[in-house]
Formats: sequence, C-alpha cells, structure tokens
Amino acid sequence: MRLLHTSDWHLGQTLHNFDRTYEHQCFLDWLLDTIVAEEADALLIAGDVFDSSNPSAVAQRQLYRFLQQARARAPRLDIVIIAGNHDSPGRLEAPGPLLEAHGTRVVGHVMRDAEGSVDLERFIVPLTGKDGAVKAWCVAIPFLRPGDVPRVASQAAGDDAFDAYLAGIRLLYQQAYDLARARAAEGQAILAMGHCHMVGGDASPDSERRIVIGGTEALPASMFGPDVAYAALGHLHLAQRVGQQEHLRYSGSPLPLSFAEVGYKHQVLRIDLDGMRAAAIEPLHVPRAVELLRVPASPAPVKQAIAELGALDLPDLPRDVWPYLEVRVLLDAPEPGLRAQVEAALEGKPVRLAKIEPTRRVVTTAGVEPALSLDQLAQLQPDDIFRRLWQQRFGEDAPDDQLAAFTELLLPTDGTARNREAA
Repeated sequence: MRLLHTSDWHLGQTLHNFDRTYEHQCFLDWLLDTIVAEEADALLIAGDVFDSSNPSAVAQRQLYRFLQQARARAPRLDIVIIAGNHDSPGRLEAPGPLLEAHGTRVVGHVMRDAEGSVDLERFIVPLTGKDGAVKAWCVAIPFLRPGDVPRVASQAAGDDAFDAYLAGIRLLYQQAYDLARARAAEGQAILAMGHCHMVGGDASPDSERRIVIGGTEALPASMFGPDVAYAALGHLHLAQRVGQQEHLRYSGSPLPLSFAEVGYKHQVLRIDLDGMRAAAIEPLHVPRAVELLRVPASPAPVKQAIAELGALDLPDLPRDVWPYLEVRVLLDAPEPGLRAQVEAALEGKPVRLAKIEPTRRVVTTAGVEPALSLDQLAQLQPDDIFRRLWQQRFGEDAPDDQLAAFTELLLPTDGTARNREAA
C-alpha cells in the first residue's frame, strides 16, 4: 500500500500582503499529477489546510475542487484530513457528509457523548488498497486544545513534573490506538496522524509560533507506540524526523512561508507499507512556482544594497511568477528615505518588493539591558511578555500556576485563540 503525506498548506495565506493563490494552485495541480503518477492508495493531510479559521471563498474552492479532481483521477484514493491550529474545526468538518461519499474523511472536532466521554470512533479511519480490502487503520487526531483532552489526575500529590494537558493527550492517543488495534486484523498496519509540536522538533524561523501558551507545549515521541507503522505529523514547516526515528515524520509545508526558507526544498512524503510496517519512506520535492530573493545575501550598508538592487538582472516573466524580494540593509541611524531609494532602484524590474529588513548596529552601555527593536518585539508571544513583567516586578521566574492561569485567559473554551495564533 502506498501513502502520500502532506500538511500545512495554509491555503489563503499571503506573503507580506501578496496573494498566493497562483502558487497554491500550482502545488495542488502538481499534487494531483503526483497522486496519479505514484499510484497512491491514500493521501494524508495533517492539518492547517487553511491559513485562518475564516478562509476566503477562493481558498475553500481550491480545496474542494482539488478533492473533487483527486477523486475523479484516482477513484479508489482514500483521503484523510485533520484540523490544525489554524483551521476552524467546525468549518472544516461542515461538508463532511458530502465528502465522505467521495472517499474523504475529515476529522476536526473532539466530540463527547452524554456522559462526557470522548467519542473515539470518529478518530479511526480504515484505509483500503486497490483491491478494495482494508490494508491499514489510521488514528486521525486533530489539533488538541486543553479543553479537548480527558482529565487526568496526578498520580502523586505534589508531583511538580506532572502536566495534565500532556497526560490527557497521551491518554486520548492511547485509547484511540487501543481501539485501532482491536479493529486491525493480522497483517493490517496501524498509522497515526497528529497536528502538534513534538519534543526536539525544529521550527522554521519567522513562520511558526508556539501553539500552547505557557507551560509545556512539546509532546514526547513515546506517545507513539512501537506498533505504529508510520506517524504523519503536521504543524512544523520544515520536513524532519522525530527523535531520529524514520517512521515519525513531519512532511513540512509545500510552500515557503517566510524568507527564512529561501534555500529550503519543500516536499511531500511517499510511504510504502509492507504489511504492518513502513518498508520505504521517500521525499518527493515540490517544484517552487515563485522564487524568493534576498538582496543583499546578508545585511549591508544602504549604498551597497542599492547598488546590488540596481544590478539585478531578472528574466522577463508573467506577473504571477515574479519573484518576491526581501531587501536587507544595515543601518547606523534611521533612514527616512530608505523605501523610496529601494523602489527607485527597482523601477521597471520584474520583481515584487515584499519586505525591507533593516538591521541596526546596537551599542550597549555596561549594566544596561538594550531596548528591544520593533522586529524583536514582533516575535514576542504574550507569555514571553508576562514572564518579563513578572521578573521585573518580583525578581523571580513566574510560577507555573500563574502561567497556567494566564493560559486559560488566552485560550477561550470555543478554541478561538485571542492572541492570533500563527502556524
């Protein structure tokens, strides 16, 4: 059985206010061709399908057109989609009954019965081969917020290392695995899907933010038992193994989501199952429809940067494929006319000016902590600010119970993050 694993499409995303519909469509068209060429039996999409919980009509049409075309071109293809922290679980699941009739299962919500027990059945998805027989069972678990997981009491009073959120996630996964094992017949593989941050995961600079505010956010690889043939993960935008284990993988995003990914090759993963194990895992590199440029290659004085921009020799391309440009300058003092100089140097060139990144030389006085730049402030999370203020006021680190209370304020029960979670 052959699987394709992808995640973090972020349909509807803009790059510094430039629309990326064309790039997303190029990826989806490539993925359709790849599904057919690779003769895939199943497509696993591990969350963050959309860039926001209220995606545009254009972004939604892209998704549903892709699903319709995938079914038309590969009639026996199984598709499993889970919600990520950017997705609205209800919006993503709304067309579920229609999609299931065409081979697509969407899992967005954690639902409970009248007694409050989690409905585990909805996480278990059978995957069939070309002969129509079940070859594997997929445990498909969406992004879990603190209110989604079962409550687990600490086993020892005063156990400071105990984290109820992590324990609840571990228990929910374990219960779902147990159900999948009960369903699996001899020779049928058990797969996992999750949208989460695993311990040791390498985040892409500038394009991801933590998905849990305060407390522990990273989950241990030990959550996935030894009988899991493959874990298809989403959230981190760089493709990587978890804990150096070949079968626990992030596919990464198919498009660059920041200029930090200029030289990075994005991918979809191809997994070949042999009975109950993953026999081969190979990356399939996604062609880049629009290039990213950083000029100069490292921050340089204004005069040098303007000279390099003027010397840019770019091919004449259709506007949709004009590269995005980040200009990197090194400043000794404010430069009020900087943007005008940059735009003048780029006049008539087939390029889109996405960002001017100023780096300032900072001179510090001994014993005085330097002020944060605007760029540094933009990277701070609400809990970073909370910790800084607590340290300034009380001269010590913020206690865990205060951080937990702060978390509750930022994560309302409906799951909509007020702090504009990203990535």
